[in-house]
Formats: sequence, structure tokens, C-alpha cells
Amino acid sequence: MVDYTCQDIAKMIDHSLLRPDLTDEDIVKGCEIARKYNVASVCCRPSDVALAKKLLEGSEVKVGAVVGFPHGTHKTETKVFEAEQAIRDGAEELDMVIHIGKLRSRDFEYVKRDIQAVVEVAHRHGVIVKVILENCYLTDELKRIGCRLAEEAGADFVKTSTGFGPGGATIEDLILMRQSVSPKVQVKAAGGIRDLDAALKVREVGATRFGATRTEEIMEECYRRKGKEECC
Repeated sequence: MVDYTCQDIAKMIDHSLLRPDLTDEDIVKGCEIARKYNVASVCCRPSDVALAKKLLEGSEVKVGAVVGFPHGTHKTETKVFEAEQAIRDGAEELDMVIHIGKLRSRDFEYVKRDIQAVVEVAHRHGVIVKVILENCYLTDELKRIGCRLAEEAGADFVKTSTGFGPGGATIEDLILMRQSVSPKVQVKAAGGIRDLDAALKVREVGATRFGATRTEEIMEECYRRKGKEECC
């Protein structure tokens, strides 16, 4: 395995602030953690984007928002509106859920158009899009097809899961997804990345981002292994 620095690991982390019960105080604490460890981004609920943007002002941490979350069954027009509003509120990244039922129905044109509509809005503003497949509901064939559709629609990332389905990221799925897209599309793991060893495993198979709620524990373990008592 290629050696890593703790900042390498931090810049793989999208610190997840998506639980429905999170309070404003929880969002503040989450953004403090994200800023402390200088992670890649916070991934938050649409209504929290403006607050997160304010809290992270002056840092390198980007603000991400979810679109069509968590089931992906919003109409395309609703997803586009949600994306536009998130961008106005300060989102620099969007994690959108595909219409899982349409992919399972093999209505591939619908799935591609749905992704493309959000991508077009996002890219117009320099915002990247991560497309969530929710692999636990899909066959390997449909995972591959979903990845290809996302790339054809212009997505920047394909992502394993919302973290709210019955299954999360697996190493097997990450390998499959990495093989299903070209090098210009990155892969994000979500669901089940709870410690540093899990982070290193997803990194080893080609994931460049992962969602985490246990950012603090992962990063403190990293600093301990590197011979430092704590970060910062």
C-alpha cells in the first residue's frame, strides 16, 4: 500500500451531517470538526447549506448538499430546483440519488436524463456532482449500467450508497464501480466507513472520497499511528 499522510486521509472525507434528527447545534459541531481536520467537505441536508457555508467561511472545506435524498424518487424538475437552491445557498458539491426504481425497471433513458439535468445545472456553476446508485438494491449488471449512465450524463463521481439503505459500501462494489467508469470519473464510498483501516481499504481499491460520521475517530487514529498525539 502506498504510504499516506493524515492530510491525505482528511481530503478523502466528506463529513456527513445528514441524520434527520440533527439540531442546529449538531451542525455547528460537525462543521467545527470538519474545519479542525481540514476534510474535503461537509455533506449536509439542503436546509443546512447556508448555515454550513457561513460556519466554514475562510476554510478550505467545501460545502456539499444532497439532492433527491434519500430515495431518489423526486421528479427530475424537483431535483433540478433543489440543486439550484443548494447552489444559491453556497453548495460547491452535490450528491444526487438516481431514481432507483427506474434503473431497476431498465428505463435507462430516464435515469440518464435525470442525472444529466442536475449535472447541467451544477456544471454551469462550477459545482461537481456525485451520483448515488444505492447498490444494495441493484444487481452487479445494474451497478455497471448505472455507472456508465452516470458517466455518459457527465457526472464527476459515482457513489455506492446513501448510508440510509439496508447496505453500504463494499470492497467488491468499489472494485466493480472503478472498473465500470473511465479514469475521469471518481468513486466515492458511503455507508460503513467507521475506522482508519476501512478508510485505507477503500483508498487501496481506488475510491478517492468516502462519507463518514466518525471523522474525529478516524483522524485521531491516523495521527496516533503517525506518532502524533493529536491533530492541530
